[in-house]
Amino acid sequence: MNKFFKVTFFSALYTLLKMLAGFVIGKVVALYTGPSGIATLGQLQGIVNILNGIVTAPVGSGVVRYTAENRDHGNDKCAPWWRASIFVSLLIYLLVLIIMLIFSKHVSLRFFGDEKYHLLIIFASVVLPLSVINTLLASILNGLQKYKKYIFLGMLSVSISTMVIVFFVFKYSLWGALIATCLNTTIAGALLLFFCRNEIWLKWNNFFGNIERDKLKGILNYSLMAFVTAVSTPVALLFVRNILIKNTGWNDAGQWQAVWKISEVYLSVMTMALSTYFLPRLASLQNSVKIKNEVNGLSFYIICVTCILSIGVFLLRDVIIYVLFTSEFIEARNLFLYQLIGDVLKIAGFLYAYPMIAQGRVRVFIISEIIFAISFVFMVDFFVKQYGVQGANIGYLINYSIYFIFAFVFTNFINPKIDKKVIL
Repeated sequence: MNKFFKVTFFSALYTLLKMLAGFVIGKVVALYTGPSGIATLGQLQGIVNILNGIVTAPVGSGVVRYTAENRDHGNDKCAPWWRASIFVSLLIYLLVLIIMLIFSKHVSLRFFGDEKYHLLIIFASVVLPLSVINTLLASILNGLQKYKKYIFLGMLSVSISTMVIVFFVFKYSLWGALIATCLNTTIAGALLLFFCRNEIWLKWNNFFGNIERDKLKGILNYSLMAFVTAVSTPVALLFVRNILIKNTGWNDAGQWQAVWKISEVYLSVMTMALSTYFLPRLASLQNSVKIKNEVNGLSFYIICVTCILSIGVFLLRDVIIYVLFTSEFIEARNLFLYQLIGDVLKIAGFLYAYPMIAQGRVRVFIISEIIFAISFVFMVDFFVKQYGVQGANIGYLINYSIYFIFAFVFTNFINPKIDKKVIL
C-alpha cells in the first residue's frame, strides 16, 4: 500500500507537470486557432494516437509483464521477450507505413474533410520508430520497477516537447501545432534512448537476435490486446467528434473536446499510477484470488482519490476554462457534470479490468474493448440527437457505468473460476 501511494505521489508530480504543459499548449492553441482549431488538433491527435498505439502495441504491457515476472532472474531471462517484441513491432511498422503512404489522402479527407493534411499523416508515420523506442524503454523501466527514473524521464520529455509545440504554434499557428503533435512521442523516444545509454541491459544482443517461438506467441497475444486498445478508443473518439460536428457543428465539437482534454489530463494521475505500479504488481502475483484481493484492497482508495479530483475540477471548472482556454470556451462549463461522473466510473472500470491485462485474458479483453467502444459511439449518436452536445457526455457516463459493472463481475467472480478450470 505504501509503495502504491509513493508511486502515486511521483505520478502526481509527473501529472501536475503534464497538466501545466496541457494548460500552456491548450491556451496557446486556443488563442491562435479558437474552438475549430482545438477540434482539428483533436482529430490529428486521435490519428497519431492510433498509429502510435498500433506500432507500439508489441512493446507495451507485454514487455512490462514479462520483464516484471523475470527481473529477479536477470536480464538474460528478460531479453528473449524484448527481442520478440521489437521484431513484431518493426514488422507492424513496415505494414503501417505502406498503408499510410497509399491511403493518407483518403484518411485526411475522411476525418478532416480535406486532403491537405495527408502529408502530416505520412510524416507522423515515418517517425514512428522513435515512438517504438520510447514505449519499449519505458516498459522495461516500468517492468524493472525503476519508477523514479521512469517518471523523471517522462517529466523531462514533457517539458521539452511542450517547448517544441509552443515554439511551433507561435511560429506557424495551427500547422505548427499539428507538426509538433506528430513529433511528440519521437522526442520522448530520443530522450529515453540518450538517458538509458549506460544501462547494463541496453545491449544490441538483448534486442536483436534469435526469436523463441513461445516468447513470440506471448508477445503476439499482448500485441493483439494492445492493438485493440490502441485502435478502439481513438477510432471511437474520431467517430464521436464526427457525430458532434455533423449534428452540432465545429464550435460545439471544440467545446466538448476541451472538456474531454481536461478529463484526460487530470485522470492521468490515476491511470499513470495504475500502469506504473499496478500492472507489474499484478503480473508478479499471477494467482487470480490474490489479484482479486489486491484490486479490492486498493479500490476504495483509488475511487476516493478520483472522486476528490473530479469534484475539484467541477468546482474550479470556470477557472480552468479561463486559464487553459479563452472566453470562447465558456459554454464548455455546462458539459462537466456527466463527464466527471463518467470519469470516476471509467477509472473504477479500468481498475477492475487490469487483471485481464496482467494475466493475458486475451479473448475476454478484446471482446469487451470492441463492444464498449462500439456501444460508446452508438450511445453518443443516440443521445446527441436527443440532447445536443450534452448527449455525448450522457452516452459516455452510461457506457462506463456498464463497463464498470462488467469489469467488477469479471475480476471478483469470473476470473477466479477460470483459474480453477485451468488447475483442474
